[in-house]
Amino acid sequence: MAKIYDLEQINSVLDDIDLVSYIEEGFAAYSRGEVVVPPVGEMIFDDPRGEAHIKYGFIKGDDYFVIKVASGMYDNYKIGLPTNSGLMLLFSQKTGMLLSVLLDEGHLTGARTAAAGAVVAKHMAPQHVERIGIIGAGDQGRRQLRMLESIVDCRSVTVWGVSQEEVEVYQAEMAPLGYDVNTTLEPAEVAAACNLIVTVTPANEPLLQRADIRAGTHITAVGSDTAEKQELDPQILADADIVVSDSLAQAASRGEIYQAVSAGVFASDAVVELGKVIVDEGSGRQSDEQITVADLTGVAVQDIQISKAVFAALDGS
Repeated sequence: MAKIYDLEQINSVLDDIDLVSYIEEGFAAYSRGEVVVPPVGEMIFDDPRGEAHIKYGFIKGDDYFVIKVASGMYDNYKIGLPTNSGLMLLFSQKTGMLLSVLLDEGHLTGARTAAAGAVVAKHMAPQHVERIGIIGAGDQGRRQLRMLESIVDCRSVTVWGVSQEEVEVYQAEMAPLGYDVNTTLEPAEVAAACNLIVTVTPANEPLLQRADIRAGTHITAVGSDTAEKQELDPQILADADIVVSDSLAQAASRGEIYQAVSAGVFASDAVVELGKVIVDEGSGRQSDEQITVADLTGVAVQDIQISKAVFAALDGS
């Protein structure tokens, strides 16, 4: 019988797992062609605004395959519900039998997304990070900052949000954790102050403009995971020294790269896949003067890696 684990059980083991290493290994395997990831299944809702993603796949020769369903409903706060929900299903690759249901309520998707941001920073952030910029003061904006702790020493932060109340709550929660947090309602102020920026919003129009980006800045764009979303001015990608994607296949139909190609200012053949940067440091950032961008659309190999790690920890506990 399949083992069912709820969020409390999942959280009891999550902090003891080296997620950055697991996700890093997954991206490297993906770019080596060792992972089968079919096209993303998704449903986009207009009223209320939201979406549900179905991501699934397997690593060749592994013991498992994984199916993940994750939703994001952006008006849930109005009725006292969290924005995100979901679950992950772990099956035997040998027998097809369901082994485990991880009722994570979307938290594993949030954790593996934050870990991907840390992987990118490990390989692409400037050597000296003056200040970290967070565009998006929600749950993922918190997760990204906390996950960066193991990668960069900087604890100075400028955060942008949609309201003064939102950024003040963010500041109040993160300051006791050792962060010096400045707040703003102007994305350009983030760009002016920070040389490592992470964008984590569901925006449909650019929040960061090319004219505002300093030399030497790295941007990890996380929010644009559908064809409709966009956080960056396409000219940022056009002028960047290096543009990286977590998945070249997915970048053809979603994300910042898709938007820049559609705008006619950027050629997709200039993109380097993240797994290649991991295994070949020569394909990543070469100096602190370069402008670099990583476009993360979210790949099923992340769900495979985190669900395997959590299942192993729970099954052995």
